[in-house]
Parts: sequence; structure tokens; C-alpha cells
Amino acid sequence: MGPEHVAYGMRASYGLPYVTPDLVTAWERGITTPSSPELTALAGVLWCSPGELIGAPRTLREHRVARGLAAEDVARAVGLELLAYQRMEESGAWRGNERQSSALADVLELSLPDFITVTGRDGKLAELLRSAVTTRWQAYVRPLGKMVPLDRHLLEDVLEEMHTDYQGQMVATLSWGGGSAATDSSESGRDFLDRIVDHFWSMVEGATY
Repeated sequence: MGPEHVAYGMRASYGLPYVTPDLVTAWERGITTPSSPELTALAGVLWCSPGELIGAPRTLREHRVARGLAAEDVARAVGLELLAYQRMEESGAWRGNERQSSALADVLELSLPDFITVTGRDGKLAELLRSAVTTRWQAYVRPLGKMVPLDRHLLEDVLEEMHTDYQGQMVATLSWGGGSAATDSSESGRDFLDRIVDHFWSMVEGATY
């Protein structure tokens, strides 16, 4: 189906008279993002689910759409006024309390990594993890435990292993002096810090299986 066929289907079958082939093309190229009603209509025209169109959901809105839920459904389930929930969804800043956060995780079937991401805590998590691997990891067990409700012993094991991995790369950098191997090791260390949240969740998953 070309953009003109998709646009026609959305106009004729879903009552969206403003949808043009150019708009469909803009969605395809990622220039703009369809609204929830547009995404539902687009999925209907393409005979698939909204979740299939957005791929792996990352934002609060994407997780809601992937579950086929309206904003009203989620707001009601977590005990928020609709406008308050919509503001959080649009800003990407979750401000619900502990009970509302637990309800959000249940209604959207969020894993712990997904919950941390959609509630906007990835940046803080990365900051704590970088400090843990570059200094004394033991000092960060408690603050990390408050953010990610994991078993303390599991958290200690993961942090110690991450600290060892990172410090090993830094030692290699120093011992190689100024050669190309040192540059490679230094770049590896920077990449480790850049991707530290991914490393953390991978190690947590590996340690729990």
C-alpha cells in the first residue's frame, strides 16, 4: 500500500478527513508522530495492532497504546484525574505516588526496567551507577536500592561485578601507556559508562536466571 492508499483508508473508514499522503509519509519518516486516534486508525488500515507499529515501547504513551488502552482507562486505574495523567504522559515526567506507581506498573504490565524508563528515572539511575563504578560501589547500594526494589545481595553482587569490569578497563589503559591499545581501552571505558544502564539490567537479568 502506498501513502495515498493509507490516507484514503483513514479518511474513508475512520473519519479523519485531514489525513493526506504527505502526512502518512511524514509518519513513515519519523518527521512527526501520529496521535492516539491516528495511530489506531493507521493500524486498522494496515490490519495490525498499534503496538506492532510503534515497535518496542519506550514512553508512557507508547506502552499505553501498545496495550490498546485509552488515556481514560489508565487514569482511572491509577486514580488520577484525566488531565493530570495526560500532562504526565505528554511531559514524560511521572509524578504519581507509590500506590499510583504500583497501579501503573500493573495496568501497563511494565517490567522493572520499563517502569524506571517511563517514570523518567533513567538519568538518575545512570548517574548513580556511574558514581558506583568509578568510586566505592558499596556507598551506592542503599540509594540504588531505594530506586530499584531489588534484593540487596543481588544488587551488591551486580555493583561489585560492574565496578570490577570498569576498573579493569581503566587499569588496562594505564598499563598500556599511550599506545593504540590504551586508546581502545579508554574508548571501551567511555562506552561502558555511556551504556551503563543497559549493562546494569543485563547483569540483573543474568543474575536472576
